[in-house]
Amino acid sequence: MVNWVKACKKEDIELEDLIRFDYENKTYAIYCSPDENYFCTDGLCTHENVHLEDGLVMDDLIECPMHNGQFNYKTGKAIRSPACDDLKIYNVKVESDFIFIDIDS
Repeated sequence: MVNWVKACKKEDIELEDLIRFDYENKTYAIYCSPDENYFCTDGLCTHENVHLEDGLVMDDLIECPMHNGQFNYKTGKAIRSPACDDLKIYNVKVESDFIFIDIDS
C-alpha cells in the first residue's frame, strides 16, 4: 500500500542537511544529499529516541546530536555505536517542488 504525504517544499531543506517532519504520532527526518536527491528516515535515533533534527549531516551520514551514533540516511544502516539498530527508511518523491514521503513504505 502507498500512502504519500506532502511533507515540505524542496527549498525548505538545504544541501547536506535535514528537516524534521511530524505527522500524526510519528517523527520523520527528510534529507537533501549533496547531489540534491531526497531521502527520509525515522526522525528519532534508535539508541535513545533523541530527535535527529539537530544532528550533523555529512555526505550520506547523519550523526545523532546526543551520543554521536551514526547512520547512513540513504539505507538506514547504523554505522557507528552506540547506535546499533538501523533506522527505518521511507520512499520519497518530488512533484512540483514539493517533497512527498510514503509513510507506509
